[in-house]
Amino acid sequence: MGDGTLVDTMMKDGLTDAFHNYHMGITAENVAKRFSVSREDQDAFAAQSQQRTEAAQNSGCFEKEIVPVNVPGKKGSVNTVAVDEFPRHGTTLASLARLRPCFVSDGTGTVTAGNASGINDGAAAVLVMSGEEMERRRRSGSCQPLARVVSWAQCGVDPEVMGIGPIPAVRAALAKAEWTLDKVDLFELNEAFAAQSLAVVRELGLDTEKVNVGGGAIALGHPIGASGCRILVTLLHALERTSGRRGVASLCVGGGQGLAICVERV
Repeated sequence: MGDGTLVDTMMKDGLTDAFHNYHMGITAENVAKRFSVSREDQDAFAAQSQQRTEAAQNSGCFEKEIVPVNVPGKKGSVNTVAVDEFPRHGTTLASLARLRPCFVSDGTGTVTAGNASGINDGAAAVLVMSGEEMERRRRSGSCQPLARVVSWAQCGVDPEVMGIGPIPAVRAALAKAEWTLDKVDLFELNEAFAAQSLAVVRELGLDTEKVNVGGGAIALGHPIGASGCRILVTLLHALERTSGRRGVASLCVGGGQGLAICVERV
């Protein structure tokens, strides 16, 4: 007896800060204010993400990392999904500038639907095994490795600015790997929001030509629960495609966490 309430678990567990009970978009606004990231800079970053993804899709860069999925259609037809549908080709700085802030309406808001990642469906997978098992399978010809895991790190930050989690995480992972920034060929940093992405890039002092070379989550989308694996898969294929050797993948996590992993092609 009595009423029941359905709770959107993605909104509650994935997009709402458990400590302050507000949307992750507010944490992006907090980052923008604390690190002086302007609306114009956020829109420029978002436009670049969309344009890089458009160029990557047009040149077939993602084809090797995507497994086509057959979806049953009407009257027995089958639709094959082999291309990400979320990117908005033709996005410009001007089109992004017309969008209104989503989370703060007092005239100071800077985070919009255009400079934030999209919520979409997605899946990714990797096969991880010990070096000994890998060698056994490689000798038998049953498996060819893409890379080895060199190091990883997890860090905590103030939940109010959870988007800066990759800053200490990347630094810690690099220290464990005994790498310096200039020794890394490519970075894949999950673009939860342009505000936090720019704060991370600036604070770490990264070369933007090495970061998200095929665009990021602002263009491709942010499938909650799959993004960490997705950016790693994209990084591994990007390293192979560009003949790079070392890569770093990192993302922020609601609640104030940062994760990073260093990989090296073998």
